[in-house]
Amino acid sequence: MNSLSRLLAAAALLATLGTAQAQTTPEATPPATPPAPAVALTPPNAAAAAKAATFQGATATKKHYRAVYQLDSNDPKLIGQTLRNMQNALDDPRLKGKLELELVVFSGGTVVFKKNQPYEADVLALQQAGVILAQCENSMKAHKLTKDDMLPYISYVPTGNGELIIRQTEGWVLVHP
Repeated sequence: MNSLSRLLAAAALLATLGTAQAQTTPEATPPATPPAPAVALTPPNAAAAAKAATFQGATATKKHYRAVYQLDSNDPKLIGQTLRNMQNALDDPRLKGKLELELVVFSGGTVVFKKNQPYEADVLALQQAGVILAQCENSMKAHKLTKDDMLPYISYVPTGNGELIIRQTEGWVLVHP
């Protein structure tokens, strides 16, 4: 056997041993990555901290504010969040007597304006606070719903998207939780 043949035979033997050992020993875990050194925090800016301690939010200097909320999902968490956000805006003391709100409902959100849904009390509270409740008629057609299926105190718009476009061009703030 010449030296090249011996070298190839030794390499084959080592490869066979390595494969056999890998099959009989548990998988090795990769070496743990050492933790990154902690970032050294600098002390806060004293002037900024003092300003933050007295900051109470923006001042409502305008006489009137308008916001349109978009609800196009039937996710109960998103519906609840949207209705709470609207009530929170109505309860904000800075906006008392200065706020006009509209809720535009379309697509999956249509469920919120249907009769006998768990949202009815919250929707009624918004209506009693003067919120415009606008249901997309296209979505009602898509869901095969009639006005008899819906809460009796809501309004209707041809399309939810059209309503949002018009309101935004009129200067209404769009809120999409």
